[in-house]
Order: sequence, then C-alpha cells, then structure tokens
Amino acid sequence: MNSYTKFAHLYDSLMNSDVDYEKWADYIENLFDKYGKNPNLVCDLACGTGNITLPLSQRGYEMIGVDRSFDMLSIAREKAQDMGIDAMFLEQDLKNLDLYGSCDAFLCMIDGFNYILNPNSLYKIAKRIKTCFLEPDGIFIFDLSSQYKLGKFIGNNTFVHDGDDIFYAWENKYYEKTKMCEMYLNFFVKSKKGYQRFGERHLQHAYSEDEIRKIFLSAGFSQVDSYSPLTFDKPKADDMRIVYVAR
Repeated sequence: MNSYTKFAHLYDSLMNSDVDYEKWADYIENLFDKYGKNPNLVCDLACGTGNITLPLSQRGYEMIGVDRSFDMLSIAREKAQDMGIDAMFLEQDLKNLDLYGSCDAFLCMIDGFNYILNPNSLYKIAKRIKTCFLEPDGIFIFDLSSQYKLGKFIGNNTFVHDGDDIFYAWENKYYEKTKMCEMYLNFFVKSKKGYQRFGERHLQHAYSEDEIRKIFLSAGFSQVDSYSPLTFDKPKADDMRIVYVAR
C-alpha cells in the first residue's frame, strides 16, 4: 500500500501536467517573505521525486529531501545529478524522522500529510519536528487535500486517463465515519512487449482545518494559519487543498 514502486516511474509524467511546481516554489518563497523568514536550510518532507526540493535548491536554498520510497528518491537523485544540484536525499519514514541537526524551515507539499492516517501519529511527527529539528524562529509550510476534495470530489467516484502511452482507471471510496479515502489505481503502460498492467492502492485521511490546527498547537506551535492554495486568502468551502503555515 502506498508503495510508489512501479508508480514512481510514472509519477512525473502524470503529475507535471496537473501541478505547476515552479508556481508552488514561487508561492513558498512568497510565504517566507510574508512571515519575514529567510531560511538557509530547508527540509522537504515526503519529497517524492524532488519536484519541490530541486527548484528551491536552484533558488539558493540548502535542501534536504526526505521520503520513505527508495524508488522515488532514486529518481530525485538522478534528476539532481542531471541538473547539477547538490541536495541531500534521505530515505526515512516521517514517523521516525532523524536529521543531523536543526532546519530553518520545513515543508510537506502536495498531500504528504494525508498519508498519515492516524491523527496521533501526525501529532507525534509535528511535536518531534518542533522539539528536535525546527529552529526556534522557524516556519513549517504544508498543504493537504481538503475534506471537500477527498469526500466529495474524489470519494466514491471513478476517473479514467487515456494517454498515448498510459491508460489508468482510478476508483475511489470514501468512508465518512473514519474520514478515509481509499484509492485503487489500475495502470496499463505501453512497452515494447505491449501493455503492462499493475495496480496501486492508496489510503488518505481527510483532516479538517480545526483538526490540523488543534494537532499543531498541541505539538507546541504557537500559531497555525490556513490559506486557499497559491493565495493569501482564507480557504473556501470548495478548495481542493488547503495550505497551512505553522510557527
């Protein structure tokens, strides 16, 4: 579950058409400016193939990327080498984060924390970061897919993608009682031998704004702000994701 093994090699080709990572890097820098921060060392949690880590590294930040997927990190390291970027990538589960020192800022972008299914586990992650690894005047920027997205837009719906080399069916089920969204992705990928088929199963938890605020305040953060994505506006009821800034 949530292995990103075979899917890792398709991730960029699918996500790059949906997510403008340079625009997100701009937005993160705008948030740094808004809060009067000029971080040097930044840790990007659940960094995947480095789509946030690498553009920020190009902008002069010293970056650490952390992910539990060996396959995703292998691609990130290859991309960094091709781009001449010196970024550190660590294969770690966020629940057992162990850095060499403290960082000026932490990021967890594009749904990373939705994969932390237990709110108590998210609390422990936040508390460990605040206590052990975030500088006293540091900032933590992250986003989550909203309850609206997981419960209303994705939940109990099926999506189909029919590309030149990739076809997939994405079937979803949302469980209102547990706030869990279960996703089944069936891929058919064109190769020299025809089409190869494989599947992935993913689970995400739909956190509310109040729940996130309570978790991070309990973990020791003094303030948690929330925004509509790529803006400084308050979140709207139909926002697909919500951006949080904790400090």
